[in-house]
Amino acid sequence: MNRQNRPAFGPFVFFTLALGLATYFTFAAVQGDFGLFRRAEINADAQVLRAQLDSLEAEVSRMENLTLRLSDDYLDLDLLDEQARRVLGRIRADEIVIR
Repeated sequence: MNRQNRPAFGPFVFFTLALGLATYFTFAAVQGDFGLFRRAEINADAQVLRAQLDSLEAEVSRMENLTLRLSDDYLDLDLLDEQARRVLGRIRADEIVIR
């Protein structure tokens, strides 16, 4: 068999290998651990966590305010009255209790 009749497998193997690698890297760039879909998922998770952080910071701020209002340096008579009545189970004459 002479050389002119043999099919050229070198270019075929090269292009098949190049196509396989290109397909693999494209798939990895889209669906891999650091791919586009994972990045979108991380961004969505980050947004949810930011909302939770804002909510918790507001709650901490509210609790710090209540703590300050109950401290010795700052006396809020309304809050003190409310807390004392809640602990003692008492109501004022002008209040209505709904059970």
